[in-house]
Formats: sequence, C-alpha cells, structure tokens
Amino acid sequence: MKTRSIVLAAALALSACGNPQSSKAQEGEFAQPTRSPPSDAARMKSSFAPVVRAAAPAVVNISARSVQRVQVDPFFQFFGGGIPQARVAESVGSGVIVRSDGIVVTNNHVIDGAQQIKVVLNDRREFPATVILADERSDIAVLRLENVSDRLPVLAIDDQEQQQVGDLVLAIGNPFGVGQTVTNGIISALNRTETGISDSGSFIQTDAAINPGNSGGALVDMDGDLIGINTAIFSRSGSSAGVGFAVPAAMVKRVVDSALGGARAVVRPWLGVKGDTVTSDIAGSLGLSRPQGLVVTDVYANGPAARAGLRQGDVITAVDGQEINDQGGLNYRVGSRNPNDQVQIAILRDGRPQTLTARVQTLPGEADPKQGTVIQQGPFQGASVAALTPALADRVVGDPFAGGVVVLGMSGRGYAASVFRQNDLVLAVNGQRINGVRELEAASASRGPWQVTFNRGGRQITAVLR
Repeated sequence: MKTRSIVLAAALALSACGNPQSSKAQEGEFAQPTRSPPSDAARMKSSFAPVVRAAAPAVVNISARSVQRVQVDPFFQFFGGGIPQARVAESVGSGVIVRSDGIVVTNNHVIDGAQQIKVVLNDRREFPATVILADERSDIAVLRLENVSDRLPVLAIDDQEQQQVGDLVLAIGNPFGVGQTVTNGIISALNRTETGISDSGSFIQTDAAINPGNSGGALVDMDGDLIGINTAIFSRSGSSAGVGFAVPAAMVKRVVDSALGGARAVVRPWLGVKGDTVTSDIAGSLGLSRPQGLVVTDVYANGPAARAGLRQGDVITAVDGQEINDQGGLNYRVGSRNPNDQVQIAILRDGRPQTLTARVQTLPGEADPKQGTVIQQGPFQGASVAALTPALADRVVGDPFAGGVVVLGMSGRGYAASVFRQNDLVLAVNGQRINGVRELEAASASRGPWQVTFNRGGRQITAVLR
C-alpha cells in the first residue's frame, strides 16, 4: 500500500484553539439517546454478510517476488569485495477476479518489477500469474492466472459512477498479509484529484479501514459490485487513519478493456486544453458568483478543443455532466474515455453557460520515438535528441503542452555524456528558448561558454558549460 503523509493546515488551526478534551458543549449536559432492542428477527440479523458472501470469493491475495541487486559498501569495493549481492524481495497485496477464466486486477505497485507472481484464492487454491498490462499512471495492472481449468468467481465492474457521498461500502483485501479481511465504511468524497497520487487520477475517498496489503483489493457497494480498487492511504503512522483512496471502476474497466484488446499500453485521449483552477480572485475578475471550474489558459492548435470551438478565457465547469474544478479532474474525465468518443463540455463564456461537443483524440506524435538526431559538436556532442510532441512531452514530463528538446540517449563518449542524462529536457541555451532540434544544433555550434537551462525530473537547472 502506498502511504503518504499529509499535514493539514486546518488541523494546525484546530490545535491552536486549545485542548479539545477540556472543553464542554455549552457547559451543559448532552441529551441521552433513547435506545430499544431490535423489534423483529429481520432487524436482529441485519448485516453485511450477504454482500460479503457474494463478493469475497472473487478477492484474492497476491505475492510478488523479485530479485534485487544490492551494492555493497564502497569501503569493501576498494579492497575488491564489491560484487553486488542478490536479495529476494517479496511484496504482499490483493487483487480482484474480473473474468471467470482468470483475469485479475490489482495495483501496479504490488507487482512492479516482480519476476514471480503467485495468486491465492479465497478457497486457498494457488495459481501462478503473468502480467498482461501494467499501467503505472493509473496504478492498475491486469494479470492472467495460469492453469485455470474451471470458471472462477468474479466481481462485476460497476463503471456507471452512480455512487454518492455517504453510501455504505466494504473494503476487502489482505492487510499486513494476515489473510482476507473485510472492513466497512462510507464514501467520504468523490472525484478527489488534489491528492499527489497521480496527475490524472480522480479517486473515491473512503473511511473504510485500508492498510498495507489492501493494495489492489476491492471497494464494493451494497449491490456487491466492484466500484473501485483500493490503492493508497494518507497516514502519519502507516496504518489506516480513515482516509483511503480507490481508483474508480471506470478507469479500472478502461485498463482491463485495453489489456483484453491486446494493447501494450493504455492509450489516453486528450482534449488539447490547459487551464487554471478558478480561485476566489479569478471568480471575482470573471464576474462569477462563486469559484467553480477550470479557466482555459491554452488551447492546442487544431486539437479537439479548438475544433469544438473552445477558447482561452472560457471556464470549463463539467464534462459529460461531471463537475470539473482542476486540471487533474479534466485529465481524468477525458482520459477515461476511448479515442474518438464524443464528450459534452459545459462552459461559461462571458458569464453565460454553453455546451460544446468535442471528439477526443490521441495525443499527436510518438510517445517513444525510434531514433533521434545526434548532435555533432559543442556541449551536446554525442547526445541523441528529439523535439517534444504532445505524446512525447506527456510521457517524459506529464505535460503535453511542454516545449523544448528531450535527450533520448548518449552516443559514444561525447561531451554530453558527462553532463546530461536520458529524459533531460533542454529549455534554453544562452537565454534563447529552444523549441526544436535545429535551434539546439545552431546553439551548440556557437562559441562557448554556453549557459544551458534544462529540466531534470521536474527540477529546473541552469549550468555554464565550457
């Protein structure tokens, strides 16, 4: 289970108000609720048991083993003892059978890097499994069980997104590797995007207890359907603090359909729009009654949004009836569709509501170009580079609108090999913006020294090369 720590400003503010344990409500007494025994046998027997009986057989335990090479201490390397040692690492998680012939969904981080995967069913049967598609961006992986001879129990994927905040849910998984465990709670929030988990994720938040080992397990509604795959928690201790997140079933189905269709990767369409969240200040400047939506700051030329008539300054408020309030929410709503699908975009233009229809498309360009251009001189000598297309920019930096030239690799022992790394993004040389390979070749051919600005892993670096 991915565990992330979060410190909320609101919590700090509350702690500054004094010790809550020493306060009393209006210095008075609380009213005592009236209690009575169950009035009939049906109420006495009411429980989640029928839902658990239907859903639990399709939830599995997953053990993923990998062999890692561990480097020894540099001190011993000096004396010739620096041979890397092999270490076997094992992760434990959960999964859900979604097709009776042995198709299982889990989290990508459960099986990432594994050489051997074992899946244990609720009835204790064991199967080896292979990965048929792993999507790091959604943190969803699809496995195929081997040697399946009969029909396995399945959980139906409910991708209709009809859940509401307050609905009862069950989380089923394998916390801490103790075995299948069921916890209950409610849907605490929907469409959570500002989580830091993913730049294109929109999560279901629940207070059902989720702990390490629950990753990849099922979030189930009271109909016994799969509405999400449990993937992360916010916690200071590493254990459940009542703030868990699940990947919605709509995205899970998108990944499963891609896997069963033979795709090697999930192809996400885009709208060709970049924007900023509407804050109170922005809402005031636009004459809006309240902060809502995403104000469009950039529209990709001849992209789906441009062809639909979207303009800079428009405020996107919803996609297919689902509210949009940030870029992550827009990325998720569009990315969970199939290429060439039509979407209805609700906007505010000059304060008046309109609805536009757009046909979402795949990102232009290649996400993984076969070869680049090798620079022959200057500080980039020996570097293989390529201009960023939206598809390549999305893969490298997660922003299809990013410009610059990306380093694909190094050739030989050129000067670039001592300075740059694969996927570095060259932004400027001597203060001149670099938008293409020819511009970089020209800048590299000029006389040094060269002041180079580049992006490495999201961090902008400026260096003077001689």
